[in-house]
Amino acid sequence: MPPRVTDRQLASARRLRREMTTAEEMLWRSLRNRGAGAKFRRQVPIGPYIGDFVCVAAKMVVELDGPPHEKPEQRSRDARRDLWLRSQGWHVLRFPNDLVIGGSERVMQAIEAALASRPAPSSDLR
Repeated sequence: MPPRVTDRQLASARRLRREMTTAEEMLWRSLRNRGAGAKFRRQVPIGPYIGDFVCVAAKMVVELDGPPHEKPEQRSRDARRDLWLRSQGWHVLRFPNDLVIGGSERVMQAIEAALASRPAPSSDLR
């Protein structure tokens, strides 16, 4: 059974959905409605973390990093987070905000390529 999502996580995810950064808004416009060929959700609790953009079917998390992520202590937290997510079978992609703002086509191409390389979800219930 998956771990229960706490009320605090749900409130935090809702707040993050309401208060998207410019880069998040731009990427969401491209990802929503299966823009990359897969269904993405935004600000999704996964274990103790909240993923920026999540494709559950491909077990992929897309993270956007702004200036706070350049600090050494935040890089360390991000590395621990990515390690935990990968240990749970998630594929993590990270992009700097300025890349999304200045070249969102390249970001979408990278996401589409990563999706294409992920194994298709199994419909086998055995």
